[in-house]
Amino acid sequence: MSGVPAAREVLRILRYLSRQPRPVPASAIARDLALPRSTTYHLLTELVAAGFVVHLADDRRYGLGVSAYELGTGYVRQAPLQRLARVPLSALTDATGHSSHLAVMHGREVLYVIEERAPGRAPLVTDVGVRLPAQLTASGRAMLAALPAASVRALFPSPAAFVLRTSRGPRTLRELRSLLTDVRRCGYATEDGDVTPGLRSVAAAVLDHAGYPEAGVAVTFPATEVDDAAADRIATRVVAAAAEISRRIRGEPAVPAGR
Repeated sequence: MSGVPAAREVLRILRYLSRQPRPVPASAIARDLALPRSTTYHLLTELVAAGFVVHLADDRRYGLGVSAYELGTGYVRQAPLQRLARVPLSALTDATGHSSHLAVMHGREVLYVIEERAPGRAPLVTDVGVRLPAQLTASGRAMLAALPAASVRALFPSPAAFVLRTSRGPRTLRELRSLLTDVRRCGYATEDGDVTPGLRSVAAAVLDHAGYPEAGVAVTFPATEVDDAAADRIATRVVAAAAEISRRIRGEPAVPAGR
């Protein structure tokens, strides 16, 4: 079986399971999808290993797994988030003159879902669809700082979890915790050359009703063009943009001008 037909059959199985009111036997899947039993069991084994399907051994049935749930909730979270964040992010780019982007957490990585490139600015590594180690990026640090300590420890259980792009960035949980303490004290996160030499970023977290980090808003700029005072002004705008997007996803009314 070649790769493409196998992928089609995997998607058929997932769609089939998503339409069932309860877990079903493998024989029912094979029958209803007209698949050979051996093929059905092989694909189900792979899906179980990846977490998209769960095998209820006592009942001899299969249902959707946690990974399928994460995939579905990821869409629900990101699609509205992109629509709600687009205008504040565009305004942030216009106000600072530098490119801005929105990222979401995906395990120990951040996934970039929006980039607003400033006119005349070179492309960044943070293009839409790119994943980067969360502890190296300003967006990732902003979101990690908003997570409980136990969650951060679960994401980074050992030094092997710390992936570097340059020689910069935290290498241990202790170093990361110290960095996140600084982020919480400042109210925003920074990185300087940890992702790309010569580029700096500042970021703030977008928080939901419960204070959970839904996303990170960041602005990236050449280190030689922006002094510390200007970087502080950019950070103020980033924090305001993150707060505006937070307000939008929570459905809160806009704050009247002048207040």
